[in-house]
Amino acid sequence: MKPEEDAYGQELLAYFNGKEIIEIVERDDGFISTGLEVSYYFSQFEDWPFHEQEAITFAKDKVLDIGCGAGRHSLYLQEKGYDVVGIDQSPLAIKVCKLRGMKKAQVMAIEEVDFTEETFNTILMLGSNFGLFGSFNKARQLLKRFHQLTSSDALIITESNDVYQTENPDHLAYQEANRKKGRMSGQLRIRVRFGKYATPWFDYLIVSKDEMQDILEGTGWKIGKFIDSEVAKYIAIIEKT
Repeated sequence: MKPEEDAYGQELLAYFNGKEIIEIVERDDGFISTGLEVSYYFSQFEDWPFHEQEAITFAKDKVLDIGCGAGRHSLYLQEKGYDVVGIDQSPLAIKVCKLRGMKKAQVMAIEEVDFTEETFNTILMLGSNFGLFGSFNKARQLLKRFHQLTSSDALIITESNDVYQTENPDHLAYQEANRKKGRMSGQLRIRVRFGKYATPWFDYLIVSKDEMQDILEGTGWKIGKFIDSEVAKYIAIIEKT
């Protein structure tokens, strides 16, 4: 990723250096929203929502944290004695992770995951990071790859947001337009902006529980448990079949 494209990393670094930052997310239909407060990416366990606190207790042994951001989950597990590898495609995000004390953090996109000599017991994709799969087909391809680099009792701990729990007419129109194009309703085309920086456009996949189960079918993974939140977000504990 070119430095001028690393808007996400730039906002994390700016916050780390003491600035108050609000994330800006732009969708390809022109819809612009403020994302999470960037402080969220630095939050401590006691400030996490309950469903995240419960989900992290399922992690075991050797953990791969995909889309680790500023490292909040990785650092928590590292402090608990887990062997954690955090990856993110943002070079500056990884810089922030290392500045915060992460021992194993490297620049790597989800598409590049190929740890041929590693066997992970847990793949962590919290913070709605199921979205990093991008599309139905890409998700299935990557899930099959993850099956190969994990132990027989491995788990995927991931979060998504039920795309259908909305009454916003802009979102409903976007979902309908997606379906007409042959895309999943919650297959967003977005980019992150910060100051003069903007990430490349990328697909981000938001799915319902039923859609997640459809994606998993035939990949070697199954839903073990859903953990609900007070809003549309939910976490899936995914097991090997």
